[in-house]
This record gives sequence, C-alpha cells and structure tokens, in this order.
Amino acid sequence: MSKKLYVGGLSYSTNDDGLRDGFSQAGEVISATVMMDKMTGRSRGFGFVEMADEEAMNRAIEMFDGKEFEGRTIRVNEARPLEDRPARSFKPRFGGDRGGHGGFRRSYDN
Repeated sequence: MSKKLYVGGLSYSTNDDGLRDGFSQAGEVISATVMMDKMTGRSRGFGFVEMADEEAMNRAIEMFDGKEFEGRTIRVNEARPLEDRPARSFKPRFGGDRGGHGGFRRSYDN
C-alpha cells in the first residue's frame, strides 16, 4: 500500500521531476508533486511524494528530514489525511462588524 509524504521547505526552483528523482534514492516513487500558486504559477515551497510502501516512506524520512535538498533544508513527514486538519474559520478582512469607519477623521470645529 502506498504512503504519502509531506515535503516542506523546498526551493522555489524545485519541480516535480527534481522531487521525484531525489526521493527515488529511498525507494519506488509513485508520484511527486510540487504545489504551485494558482495566481503566479510559482512553487509554494512544499509538495507531496507518494512512496510505494511503508519501508520506502520510512527510508525517505530518515534520508531527507532535516537535510539539505537542492540548496534548502527540508522537512519530511508522513502526510496527514485532509479530514484530520482543523477547519479554518472565515473572518472578514475589511471592517467586519465594526462598521468600517477606520482611518482619518476631520474635525469640523470652527
């Protein structure tokens, strides 16, 4: 059964192929994806690597966690399932329930 790894702290120049090639040293890589920003098309500095089995996953963590990869020290651990993360609450960015009356106020005293 395949195991997915979270890889953080990647160089912005790291691409899917570079991630796949590097992690293939630890075992069979099923997929490697660097997460990209939708607006700019640049790397977000993290990605996911799916290893073929648990042995390869553990070997990859041992080989790469806290080590230098393409010029940056990276963090590698088992990826958590999406449902295990706390929900993000939405908070209005501008004004909210305070009426939006911020900024400069002029005094009209004569």
